[in-house]
Amino acid sequence: MSTYKRPSLSDATRGRILFGGDYNPEQWPEETWQEDVRLMKEAGVNSVTLGVFSWAKLEPRPGAREFGWLDRLMDLMHDSDIGVVLATPTSSPPPWIGRLHPETLPRDEDGRVEWWGSRQHFSHSSAVYRRYAAAITEDLAARYGSHPALTMWHINNEYCTFDYGDEAAAAFRRWLQDKYATVEALNEAWGTAFWSQGYDGWHEILPPRHAHYMKNPTHVLDFKRFTSDMLLECCVAERDIVRRHTPRVPVTSNFMPMWVGQDGWKWAAEEDVVSVDIYPDPRDPFGAQNGALIQDLTRSQAAGGPWMLMEQAAGPVNWRGVNHPKPRGINRLWSLQAVARGADAVCYFQWRQSRQGAEKFHSGMFGHAGERGRTFQEIKQLGGELALIGTEVTDSQLRSDIAVLHDWNAWWAGAQDGRLSSEVDYFEVVRAWHRALWEAHLASAFAHPEHDLTAYKLVVVPQLYLLTDAAIDNLLAYVRGGGTLVCGFLTGVADEDDRVRPGGMDMRLRELFGVRTLHEWWPLDAGERAECDGFRGTLWSEEIEAEDAVVEAVYKGGELDGLPAVLRKGGAWYVSTLPEPAALRALLADVADRAGARPVLDGIPAGVEVVRRGALLFVLNHGQDAVSVDVPGDHRDLLTGASVTGSVRLERYGAAVLAP
Repeated sequence: MSTYKRPSLSDATRGRILFGGDYNPEQWPEETWQEDVRLMKEAGVNSVTLGVFSWAKLEPRPGAREFGWLDRLMDLMHDSDIGVVLATPTSSPPPWIGRLHPETLPRDEDGRVEWWGSRQHFSHSSAVYRRYAAAITEDLAARYGSHPALTMWHINNEYCTFDYGDEAAAAFRRWLQDKYATVEALNEAWGTAFWSQGYDGWHEILPPRHAHYMKNPTHVLDFKRFTSDMLLECCVAERDIVRRHTPRVPVTSNFMPMWVGQDGWKWAAEEDVVSVDIYPDPRDPFGAQNGALIQDLTRSQAAGGPWMLMEQAAGPVNWRGVNHPKPRGINRLWSLQAVARGADAVCYFQWRQSRQGAEKFHSGMFGHAGERGRTFQEIKQLGGELALIGTEVTDSQLRSDIAVLHDWNAWWAGAQDGRLSSEVDYFEVVRAWHRALWEAHLASAFAHPEHDLTAYKLVVVPQLYLLTDAAIDNLLAYVRGGGTLVCGFLTGVADEDDRVRPGGMDMRLRELFGVRTLHEWWPLDAGERAECDGFRGTLWSEEIEAEDAVVEAVYKGGELDGLPAVLRKGGAWYVSTLPEPAALRALLADVADRAGARPVLDGIPAGVEVVRRGALLFVLNHGQDAVSVDVPGDHRDLLTGASVTGSVRLERYGAAVLAP
């Protein structure tokens, strides 16, 4: 019987908040390293990520190993008491691999090769790529596994490669054979009787490449599942290598925020530490809410435990149409927001801003302005403050009485070409519901629809077009057990094969919500509104007939005049449109209050976020103006050392971390 216990983020933090970022010293003369260390110590940096894009330097030609520079760097970090998150460099293969082995290069759906000269230019299905990736990972693990600077492994970087080439085609066929066993079962699942698409043998099946018209949606859905699984196979293969050498060193691979290409629930189950990169637009009026959404999702992927903010920007990025710097205080505020919502590591891309290459205008902790630059001065302030609160907050958790259900499979299926409305964007619908909860000061977590939901007082489903039978049974059991469920439109329409369920919504859900008949879906045009009792709906409306349900709101005017817009049957609510923001916020706040889920404090001003993590109360002002927030009792602000009684005043983008 195995006694192996997976390591966790706490094995790396050791009572501190990790603070630092990607360090790419190979871009600089070696004499710069000592200056970097001096500046890092001045800024309170205690962790750096090394080697993310170093494969060409480590292996400049097949089989060569140039480890000397990394040996010196690892020793320097250890001597300076700076821990190292060591990356496998496999996200950017050296040019010689593509030149010698063109089959390792991915192809897009039109058959065009993605050549070297950027990054992520690898076919996840290529045995040659995987062999080279395993070899460099093996040698890194053998050489540095016992190095005292090593605190964590970082596998690859932002896995995101799609491949429609021949290597992927062969792997896709094997994946399908494992799933369906017979071509007949695949034809049934894919509905290939439509448009004469029936397959006579596995050899006929290709990735969903460029086609004359709409592609088979279940074919596309399975290819998305396959792509996520192939990337995960690459990740797990490297993870297993480093784990064999260092079983007590935690392993991570960083997610991009709410990225469509990975089944994040499945991936997170394979990681010791869940990490994410978050880059809200500082000009986005809902940037803080978008950050909170990603933070809540990442914490939930980590099963409620601490997680790692692997990357953020200290200033502007370089990949938006217009790349704005962060106003004074925003970097500090959003970093503390991440800690409030469960992060025990606050890191950046990157330490020193590059002078060359594609990301030389992407900010760094130490930017082009140098030591006197505002960005670096703010980094120093933040590093000092994180050191003050680290021992008080690390390993603590925050409680959420509300779960927002999310599933990548439902996202993938709902995004098919033949959908009823291209105006309906799954992520934006989820964001709207999360924003309503955030603005109502209600703490929420995310959950998969098949997760155990019994701990939550309220479960909200913004939209889950695809639901498995197990997920539907789980929702029914939750409500029958006394839980409160609020469900948005276009949910439970299809099964796991994207087969529309009889009635347009699963019969069990129709009975749960009191929907006798769903006659028609009535999507709305951009800018169109559906008038309802006391609010206006956006994006969508439905022609439904109620049975044994309380009609909480009806449509007013037009084809749907007098028909139900919002239904309630016992503890189950169905919302057949997307109410405008204020109305959705009021609806969810009211239902949450009835269910016993309430804000941490009463009377929180608009624009202020209050989060309780463990014993600490984080009070964050996202507004442009100073504000006072009532905080009953006596507290000590860990950031300033000041005593706080009754209320705390926060300046523009100000923050307080209050201990009892």
